[in-house]
Amino acid sequence: MDKADKMDKKSNIAKSTPIAEITLRKYEKPYNMPKRELVKKICLSVGLLQPGDSRDIIVDVLHALLEEGEIAAEELKAKVVEYRRKANLNMNGIAESNIRRQLKRLKDLFLVEKEGSSYRISENEKLLHLFEQKIEQFYLREIVNRVKEYFLHLDNFKNPNSK
Repeated sequence: MDKADKMDKKSNIAKSTPIAEITLRKYEKPYNMPKRELVKKICLSVGLLQPGDSRDIIVDVLHALLEEGEIAAEELKAKVVEYRRKANLNMNGIAESNIRRQLKRLKDLFLVEKEGSSYRISENEKLLHLFEQKIEQFYLREIVNRVKEYFLHLDNFKNPNSK
């Protein structure tokens, strides 16, 4: 097989990278849960955390942002460590690079914004409002509309065997 054949084979491999994606999960109603557990269910519900994942540092990052309002990036790690210590949790994932990665994931979901060198819940808004306005009405609607476009194009695709 010559180089041109190898290139042809490589170009046939599907390399579809999504423009946007979201995972939504439904859990039991949130009765009588401690705050950290509520934050964890939010993270699980919107796909920021996977079920059974022991690396749940994002829970403490979001929890700290909710508790502190606005917090400098360098203070965030100390708060995360404090929360994990109080909850008797391991300290896996507390590296500053990982905390920055978790902040980016929260920003990508429109829940957190950077203001100067500090982070806060976007627009100091309630989480429910952010979910409804940014995720449900904008992000999710755009994803659903694009999926519908694919269904429409497939429905309109002419099948040579059809009448």
